[in-house]
Amino acid sequence: MGVLSTLARGLVRGADRMSEFTSKRGSRTHNKGRGARPTGLKLPSSKFLAIPAMIPEFVVPDLEGFKLKPYVSYRAPKGTEAPVTAESLFAEVVAPKIQKDFEEGKFSKDQLEKYGFEPTQDGKLFKLYPKNFVR
Repeated sequence: MGVLSTLARGLVRGADRMSEFTSKRGSRTHNKGRGARPTGLKLPSSKFLAIPAMIPEFVVPDLEGFKLKPYVSYRAPKGTEAPVTAESLFAEVVAPKIQKDFEEGKFSKDQLEKYGFEPTQDGKLFKLYPKNFVR
């Protein structure tokens, strides 16, 4: 859009509609926020109950002695590895453990939990968290 069309649109619709809506433009009780998800529930008594399961936990590896920089240029060539699928993840992580236990005679269909199998979630291989469920 050009400058003239933007100015014309501002004059027709009103200049106030063109400005960005921030928390300063609302009432005193209005808080626009920044899109963060809540980490608990607001109770009817106006108190906030923090739920530990809703608090995100960031696992950061120790990067001491790591030589790569955190920026990757858009001009960098595409990777040669295929994208990770459920089948390739199973073949790389779980299948060798099952094959090793089968060869040693330790494999049992009743002890699939040690390979990451969750029997309570309809036979899914890996645990599904509530955020992954279809709404």
